[in-house]
Amino acid sequence: MTSIIQGVALYFLTDSAREPLGNLVLERWIYVANGLLVIFLFWSRSVVHTVTLLRWPLQFTHNFLYIACTLFEAISFTELGDPVRWYAFQSAFAFIVWILFLADLALIQQRIREARGTEAAPLYDLILRDQFLNIRWLVPAFLCFFLAGVILTSTWPDFFLRERGHIVIAAFQFIALAGYLVYLLRLFAGIAPLIPIAQAVWQRQATVKPGGQESGL
Repeated sequence: MTSIIQGVALYFLTDSAREPLGNLVLERWIYVANGLLVIFLFWSRSVVHTVTLLRWPLQFTHNFLYIACTLFEAISFTELGDPVRWYAFQSAFAFIVWILFLADLALIQQRIREARGTEAAPLYDLILRDQFLNIRWLVPAFLCFFLAGVILTSTWPDFFLRERGHIVIAAFQFIALAGYLVYLLRLFAGIAPLIPIAQAVWQRQATVKPGGQESGL
């Protein structure tokens, strides 16, 4: 599901990127790069959540919010030539991502309770720390940045649109997204050794009946 939905987003980015890439409209290349980084980030984080948090039964709230995020992500990719609308839809995307992080707190707390006293506990301590970092600082910072992009490009169009000052904002977005991707890759490198341990704990718990007996599965 993660790859399919992000594949849909990639389709819209690809469709919008053909004209600026083929006709060498250089000022839009940075937006294509930013869109690609957004896909890298959203797909990577979704995969991390899949292998660390999600189990049966399906978490419908998580999945619904994930689809809603992809909606605004894909729409923003259709606005490569309009910086005002690009940052407006990126703001909506960041806001729903923020809600997604908040909603997933309950799921993380549930996994922490299940892992208490087991070898899986360190994994969820790291995930919870990362979750609060995103909720309190990283996602709000991105949201404020995108809102600032909307305000700047719509309030001073002479400089930011006609004089192409919006490229400076897009360059800052590229730097921020690239930095976040580096952080995410380092996070995954840190938790990767803990994932097989946690999965072994899940399997052990799944084979034990509520009374503490083996279920024979």
